[in-house]
Amino acid sequence: MDYRERYREKNEAVSERLELAFERIKEIRECVGLSGGAALYFGALAGFVGQIEELVELIGADRLAGYSLEQLQKLNRDLYGDILPENYENSPANPAKTAEWFGKSLGQRMAFVAAELRGMVVYAYEYRLADIAICCELFIELYNWFELEASGEMTCEALEAQVKETVYYYVSDYSDDKAEIRVHELLDPTLTFAKDIIMESDLNDLRYLYRYGEYVSDNELKTAAYLNGLPEETIREMASTYTEGYRKGFVLAGIDLSEKTSVEVRFRLGFERVVREAIRQFAAMGLDVILYRSPVHGADKRQHMKIGYYGAIANPQYEYDHRNDLALFLDKPYKDRRLAMLKVAYEACKELAAGYAGPAVMETFGEEPFAYVNKPEVCALSEKQQKLYVTFNGESANLVQQYIDPEKRSFTIISYPTPEIGPDYEEIFRETIRLNTLDSSRYELIQQTLIDALDEGVAVEVLGRGGNRTDLRVALQPIADPAKQTGFENCLADVNIPLGEVFTSPQLEGTDGILHVSDIYLGSIRFQDLWLRFEDGFVVDYGCANDPDEAVGRKMIRDSIMSQHDRLPLGEFAIGTNTTAYAMAKKYDIISRLKILIIEKMGPHFAIGDTCYSHAEERPVYNPNGKEVIARENSCSLKRHEDHSKAYFNCHTDITVPYNELGSIRVIRADGSQIPLIEGGRFVLPGTQELNMALDELA
Repeated sequence: MDYRERYREKNEAVSERLELAFERIKEIRECVGLSGGAALYFGALAGFVGQIEELVELIGADRLAGYSLEQLQKLNRDLYGDILPENYENSPANPAKTAEWFGKSLGQRMAFVAAELRGMVVYAYEYRLADIAICCELFIELYNWFELEASGEMTCEALEAQVKETVYYYVSDYSDDKAEIRVHELLDPTLTFAKDIIMESDLNDLRYLYRYGEYVSDNELKTAAYLNGLPEETIREMASTYTEGYRKGFVLAGIDLSEKTSVEVRFRLGFERVVREAIRQFAAMGLDVILYRSPVHGADKRQHMKIGYYGAIANPQYEYDHRNDLALFLDKPYKDRRLAMLKVAYEACKELAAGYAGPAVMETFGEEPFAYVNKPEVCALSEKQQKLYVTFNGESANLVQQYIDPEKRSFTIISYPTPEIGPDYEEIFRETIRLNTLDSSRYELIQQTLIDALDEGVAVEVLGRGGNRTDLRVALQPIADPAKQTGFENCLADVNIPLGEVFTSPQLEGTDGILHVSDIYLGSIRFQDLWLRFEDGFVVDYGCANDPDEAVGRKMIRDSIMSQHDRLPLGEFAIGTNTTAYAMAKKYDIISRLKILIIEKMGPHFAIGDTCYSHAEERPVYNPNGKEVIARENSCSLKRHEDHSKAYFNCHTDITVPYNELGSIRVIRADGSQIPLIEGGRFVLPGTQELNMALDELA
């Protein structure tokens, strides 16, 4: 169904409202009756709304189809212009600037509103006029309050109270409709806005990239152009690696994929040629593809992470500045209302939810590392809000699992470089394709050799070397029947591509020590001299050298790694075996450009939070040799039988110690004897030394 037709009734219902709103904002643009920072703020945003009005007219009349590539590029840059790095300092969406204009508290809300209005760009491309009308009316209401204050009819204190109330009820009231829309976007494959672009466009004509409404940079243009030059056979292989990995995940987990009807595909713009082929291959499996956009509404966002399809990030600092805007409206009534609306939305979509098989994620690496500035003017969750946030995440996760059974879903994830990685891009891309298609049978035997040794132990000792201070003893779960059971999963190229790890859910009691990494990117944040201290399997202290002020570094860890929790367990211990990935990273000097998906295969890694089997502990898991993996839970997740809120944390962050920082990994038997697995960053266990060949090439 044409996306404009889908929203036709809503569009018609608001057409008069929107026309009046545009007219009123045009009056504001032509004569801003305010002064100082308020005049600059409302003048800039009124001008932006004028751009949106013109964009709606262009899209409604299908006139963009006649635009040249250069015209589309100019339009795209104009729409995102105020948040681009060179303009952001004076942007009304910059909390530092709005704090200068309005003071910190009021400035935070005004910056949030400016960020919300930016969502009108994608609303226009999807022709969602009702959403645009709501944003315009929010803008007008705020302007009216400022006009009253400027005329002396309202005090500054009253103005701030009214703005606070207006913003709160905008989010709270609007979240009802947004929850319904968001759940449908996640579950309904008949919402085909992005799919139509991919399946119907001439992908050799790069103008198609500008049909989404996302920001488009050279990365997306060059990626699409490069993929267009690859042979069809290579594209099929790339898509098959991805889709077959997804299918194998269901087979290995013993889940009947034929009972499912849809798969959610996440990707970054530029990869449409591969996504188009993946859509066809998934269709051959009986799965209809869902493509939904990374959220733009503040209530739907998850800090500054991108979940869904998305284009270039116009300005990482802008995204980072707004990561905790939730603090402006998160309270218990809002939490309860949001959960109630999610419940209603999922109930309405319960048949679609039952057919949802899970996400298939195509992520990218190679983006230039960004040094975020921690601004004192940005929003921060209070201690009370942090607890509410944790509670909300837990309750919403439990709600979703009532409709999407975690024991009947799976996922897969794969990664490719972007041109931003540098002049060796094409060579690195070819190497990545090779990396993603390594011989699973070869690794299966080597990794089983590691597992056999690990199963002899009661613990594993991991030590760093050089400047790395890692000194950690990881307790292993006891195996009752070694002939039929194992503690580690033999992870090959299925849900987690590329292959190359063996992992377990450690026993928390007896897991103690320090984990330290000198330099690592987690998400999009670079941590320097990151350390965490464990007692009985829980993180009890942590720090990093990101800022001279130790408290700033601790807050960054709490916000990202700890996900606002006071304590988190060690949910996973793994040994990465993909020395080929490590050799590639060292050869091209791109370790700092890699995502955790590849980095976790390049040494031992430790996941903070839930286990890999979270919410699916009852489902048996077997290795290729037929042994059941029994380490699927720990003493924390066992609490699910009594209280889900005490069993799960709804986060899982992998932290890897790379081979070059690794002193040793040794299995500790019950009698105290040891089995060396890795010494000095090299595999020493007989039957695993083949893995050193890739390391030898670096010498």
